[in-house]
Amino acid sequence: MKLHALTKAVTLATLLSAASLSAVAADIPLSAVVEADQISTKVVSVDAAKHQVVLEGPEGRQVHVQLTEKAKNLGQLKPGDQVDIKVTRSVAAYLDTDVDKGLPGSSERAGEARNAPGSVPGGEAYRQVQVQLQITDIDLKKNQVSFKNPAGKTKTITVEKPEVQAKLKDLKVGQSVYVTYTDILQVTSKSGS
Repeated sequence: MKLHALTKAVTLATLLSAASLSAVAADIPLSAVVEADQISTKVVSVDAAKHQVVLEGPEGRQVHVQLTEKAKNLGQLKPGDQVDIKVTRSVAAYLDTDVDKGLPGSSERAGEARNAPGSVPGGEAYRQVQVQLQITDIDLKKNQVSFKNPAGKTKTITVEKPEVQAKLKDLKVGQSVYVTYTDILQVTSKSGS
């Protein structure tokens, strides 16, 4: 099983969701941002029975990590092994051009894939949250838009990007903006010997 397939599928789905839906529902993509952070660490110690690992980062700082019982194959991990951790975050927003789609809401989904039993520890996990915000006010002179969130609270934002400011004139009170947040965690390990 290719673990990276999960990462690629989730990231691609997030970034293309606005574009693919626009052909069907006349949605307008507003923005998409992807950021990734990666760190390589060295295993200092492993207590597989207690699901505890001590890792040493690039600057020599040690971090004690308490894992859940879902962490498998810890017996394969040895002091000196390398553990690489990559976190990818993305945010995509698009405007639904229909007015009065309903009340704001949110949905969440998550998934994970682990290395096969008996192999080196590692795997991937993702969490994706989509929030529907309803436009309650538009101020073209100040480049501001007010939204109502699923909890019923209103927040006003100032639009900074010129390419998004140009789209403000097309907005209408009652339209929905969908924002999709995606976090992906990848953990790989390899023998230090």
